[in-house]
This record gives sequence, structure tokens and C-alpha cells, in this order.
Amino acid sequence: MSGSQTKITQKGTDLYIQTQDKGLKTQYVESLVYVSGKVLISRKTYYTSILNTPDLRSKIRDIIRSQHEKILEEISSGQFDHLLTPKKRPEMSPTEREKGKKGEGDMFD
Repeated sequence: MSGSQTKITQKGTDLYIQTQDKGLKTQYVESLVYVSGKVLISRKTYYTSILNTPDLRSKIRDIIRSQHEKILEEISSGQFDHLLTPKKRPEMSPTEREKGKKGEGDMFD
């Protein structure tokens, strides 16, 4: 079926948002937000209650659009910023820093 994809940057982190209809077998629209190839956020909206309504495809497209826009708004407003905090790299000891300056510690030592 149909879907939407968006790439945005929030707090210096690239996020990829993908929203799509998973089909009539599963009967839901799913949004996934990826950071570095890992799922950060997942959201599903089931549409079983509208299966027998006229113009089902149009209604599913509306769900996709609405859900995708809502997630984009939530990301932009900072709602998920706490999940974007970069991990601190461990501090190097003075000995490790000195080795790095001299080019020591290569795999050919």
C-alpha cells in the first residue's frame, strides 16, 4: 500500500521516519523512527473499525498522513530528545593520550 518517509535532524542526530500501511491482513498503520539503523520509536494505529466503510483506501491514507505528521511534530517539539542524548566516550588516561600522540598502539606494534 502507501506510505511516507522523512529524514530530519534533531539535536544533531539524523532521524528517519517511515509510516506505512501494513495491509489488510494485519489492519494497521505503523510508524517507525530510526536512528543509526535502530528503531527508536514505534507506533501502530489499527483500523479494524473502518474496514467496511466506503473509500477505505482514502481513509487509510489519511491515517498515514496524520500519524506521520504527529510524530514529526512530537520530534520537533523535543518530546523524544531524552532518547537522543549522545553517549559519552570514555576519557582516555594520560598514558593513552600520550600513546596516541606518538602513534603508538597501532595493530602493527
